[in-house]
Amino acid sequence: MIELREGTCYPKALMGVNVGLASVDALIAVLAFAQLMRIHSRNTHNGWTRQKVFHLMIGSSNLGYFLHFVLTIVAACKGWIFWLHSCGFVIMAFPKILFLAAFLLLLSFWVDLCHQSNDEEDEDDAYSPREALLEKNKPNSNADSRQRCCSFRAVKVGSRQKVVVLVTLLVFLLMLVAAVLIWIGRGRNPIDSSVVARVYVDLFALAVLLLGVALACYGLVLFLKMSKVRSERASSEMWKVAGLAVVSVLCFTSSAAVAVFTEIPLLFNWHGQKINGVCTSLLMVLYYFIGSSIPSVFVLWVMRELPPPLVTFSQQESRTIAFISDSSATVQPQRWTAAASVQNQVSRASPI
Repeated sequence: MIELREGTCYPKALMGVNVGLASVDALIAVLAFAQLMRIHSRNTHNGWTRQKVFHLMIGSSNLGYFLHFVLTIVAACKGWIFWLHSCGFVIMAFPKILFLAAFLLLLSFWVDLCHQSNDEEDEDDAYSPREALLEKNKPNSNADSRQRCCSFRAVKVGSRQKVVVLVTLLVFLLMLVAAVLIWIGRGRNPIDSSVVARVYVDLFALAVLLLGVALACYGLVLFLKMSKVRSERASSEMWKVAGLAVVSVLCFTSSAAVAVFTEIPLLFNWHGQKINGVCTSLLMVLYYFIGSSIPSVFVLWVMRELPPPLVTFSQQESRTIAFISDSSATVQPQRWTAAASVQNQVSRASPI
C-alpha cells in the first residue's frame, strides 16, 4: 500500500488533485470508448469515419493521462529511480501528443472547408460522378464489410490530413530524442536533463498556443460563412464551431501559459523538494483539467449524435440511386455532375 509520508510522497493536497484528475480522465476515456463502440455498432459499413477517429484519439489521450497520474503517484511514493530516467517524461509527453494530434486533425477539416471551393475545382478533373454513384450500388460481401471496418486502409486521407500525420510523427520523434537525451544526461556529461525537458515543454507549449490561435481564426471564418446559410442545421453547426473555437483558444492559452512560466509539466521529476501544495494544485487543475479535459469533453459532447442505422441508410441510398439512374443519365448527363456536387457538399458540410 502507498503511504502518505512526508518527504517521500506528494503533499496530501497535491495527492488529492492527482487522484481527482486521474478519475476525471478515466471517466472521459470510458465515455469516449463506450460511445465509439455504440457508433461502430450502428455504422460498421463505413469503416473508420471522422467521428470514430476523434473518439478513439480522445479516449486514448485521456487513458494516457490516467496512467500518467497513477504512475506518477506510485513513482513518487515508491521512489522509482528509473522514473526519473526519461520514463516519466515519456509517460507525461505521449498523451499530450495524442491530444495535439486530435485537434490538429480538427483544424485540418476546418481548413478543408474554408478552402472547399478551390479544392473542388481541382477534384473535378479527376472525379467521375457517375462512377462514384454506380460504385455505391455494387453488392458488398460480409468479408469486404469486415475488412473495411477493421482496417485503416479503408480510411480516405486527404492531403491536409496527411500533413497532420506527418507533424504528429515528427513531434513523436522529437519526444523520443528528448527522452534519450534526458537518459544520457543523468550520467557524467555536459547534457543537462532538466534543460532538455524544459526546452521540449516550451516548444510544445508554443505549438499548443499556435494551434489555439489557428482554431480561433478558422473558426471565425467558418462562423461567418455559415451565418449566411439560413437553415436549422447550419445554425446548429455554426454555434458548435463557435463554441469549439472559443474553448480551444481559452483552454490552450491557459495551458501554454502554465507550461511556460511554471514547472507543472515537469512534476514527474519531483524527488522530495518542497512544494506549495495549494498553489501547485490550482496550477495543475488549470494545466490539465482546463487545458485538456474540458476541450476533450466539449469535443465528445459536440460529436455525441449517433449515425443513422444501416438498414434505413441502405434503403434510402438504393432509392436515390435508382431514381437518378432511371432517366437523368441518358437524357441530361450534366445532372450527374450537379447531383454529385450537391451530395459532396452535403457530406462535407458539417465542420465537426
